Amino acid sequence: MADIADVARLAGVSTATVSRALNGKTASAATREKVLAAAAELGYVVSSNASGLASGRTRHIGFMVPFIDRWFFTDLLTGIESVLLSQGYDVTLYDLQGNESQRDQVFGSSLRRASIDGLIAASIELTPDEIRALRALGKPVVSIGGYIEGATAVDVDNARMATLATEHLLSLGHTRIAYVGAGRTIASAFQLGDARYDGWLSAMRAAGLEVEGTGFWEADFDIPSGYAAAKALLAHDRPTAIFAASDEIGIGCMLAARDLGLRVPDDLSVVGIDDHKLSAFFGLTTLAQDPAGQGRLAAHLLLAQLDNPGAAPEHRTLTPRFVVRSSTARPGGAVHGTA
Repeated sequence: MADIADVARLAGVSTATVSRALNGKTASAATREKVLAAAAELGYVVSSNASGLASGRTRHIGFMVPFIDRWFFTDLLTGIESVLLSQGYDVTLYDLQGNESQRDQVFGSSLRRASIDGLIAASIELTPDEIRALRALGKPVVSIGGYIEGATAVDVDNARMATLATEHLLSLGHTRIAYVGAGRTIASAFQLGDARYDGWLSAMRAAGLEVEGTGFWEADFDIPSGYAAAKALLAHDRPTAIFAASDEIGIGCMLAARDLGLRVPDDLSVVGIDDHKLSAFFGLTTLAQDPAGQGRLAAHLLLAQLDNPGAAPEHRTLTPRFVVRSSTARPGGAVHGTA
């Protein structure tokens, strides 16, 4: 089995240069290319134990999510892994979907036992005790989707996205625009539901419109919940448009409209947030968050913190991309643009 000395001989460099090149440290592009080619030819893989002894790192990064069975978090993981694996890091997943005792175990022992170099936490609001547990690790933390004190953050402006989505409907001439989504009685990480509700409300009030009657209909962030809420809404006092707080809610609203004999967008316009994998299939107008891109950025920021441990935390707010498809039109059905 080849070792680092074999790679150094084949590449014509020192073992120290091989170590730096394979661990992403200072080395010219040409030297790194030569070392990687030699390592590939010999089938040499960096030992995480040896690398850790030399650098003080375990080359393991923790990724913490509230649940892994939703597309947003799997896309985040895809983006994170695309960066970290290419730099020789492994990703350890912590799914907090279980009960409170499972969460206590993660913060009480699992994170310490795993000897991670850093942590990326997605859409998780931490208790004061949990924040203290992370600080005790002395490791850098990057938060996606909200703010954790002392951590670098990557997020989007949820209130602004909701305002833009509602303003799109207003620009088409809609005045009876309902909000379907999580609000103040459904718990959501970092008050995401509150922010999107507030963005819709702000746009409606800025346009001088009343929200009573068609206003707020509560739904969790999934298709069945959006479907049930829209069925109740459309049987009650039908608006001409719906702002759905997520694409999955929006797809549920479109399916409910179809089952009630309504046509989208002729009878009802629908706009969502996310750019879910199914959104193009349903023709749903949306604001694209690009979770894989958020994951890549979070991973790069964490690696930068590992290389510069004294650097101050950053806060990056990303700009979503508006994708106009066939689910929105002027009242009466004149379609406004396609993707």
